[in-house]
Amino acid sequence: MRFGNTTVNILSDGTFLQDGGALFGQIPKVMWEQQVKPDRKNRVRMGLNCMLIQSPSGNFLIDTGAGAKRADRMKDAHGLNGNKLLKELKKIGLTAREIDMVILTHLHFDSAGGCTKLDRSGRAIPTFPNAEYIAQKSCWDDANSPSERNVRSFYTEDFAPLEEAGVLKLIEGDNEAAPGIRTQVTNAHSDGHQVILVEVGSERIAFAGDLIPTPYHLPLISISALDQSPNETLEAKRKLLKMAVEDGWLLVFGHAQEPKSGYLQERNGKAQFSSKTL
Repeated sequence: MRFGNTTVNILSDGTFLQDGGALFGQIPKVMWEQQVKPDRKNRVRMGLNCMLIQSPSGNFLIDTGAGAKRADRMKDAHGLNGNKLLKELKKIGLTAREIDMVILTHLHFDSAGGCTKLDRSGRAIPTFPNAEYIAQKSCWDDANSPSERNVRSFYTEDFAPLEEAGVLKLIEGDNEAAPGIRTQVTNAHSDGHQVILVEVGSERIAFAGDLIPTPYHLPLISISALDQSPNETLEAKRKLLKMAVEDGWLLVFGHAQEPKSGYLQERNGKAQFSSKTL
């Protein structure tokens, strides 16, 4: 998508499998499996989506997928078919060194795993060596002291090396990361989860991250059992969907396969895709 002197691309780090029951929460399987078919282990394949904004201000990457550090382990547990992000960047003529800023919706392994890579000695180092990494301080605190309920969502080697290298910037609350690029805290899915709002001329794009991970989560009642605060998710979703419908925002999903994004309209009191999806 090109808007004047700014280009926006939705990139993929691959796919992984997530338990369908966890993904759809209180929605019965007899209902959700009408939309997406699980494998024999009741897992649903999901995308690992990132977004790249190329503007006169620099190259900005939103989320980094799962990365390659735990590829074998993740292949067994999550059917990971990942480590695609750097190849996706190469297709559009960029290298990891040309990324100026990485903005993270949160620090779960499926969104922040690609922040670091292993060097020849097996030590985790920043994947994007010239980038500043942005995350919410409350998200950082949660990742470093997770509860028993979400401890398996975080891996220290995904984010601790960023602080050690001096490339991590922790923010508190809504923030303008760069001209036309804002972060808006939603919490809900995890402490410090944030959506990324991009405005280029008259075009408006919202990267929803895990607040609305797939189009199957457009219904308000469809909330993952993995969300830390489901009632907060409900209210944050209601607010974002209302904004997308009324103000014409393109909504980008953090874990959709196809379509990865789309414009919404209201039908019978519910937010649904309009005829234009990407």
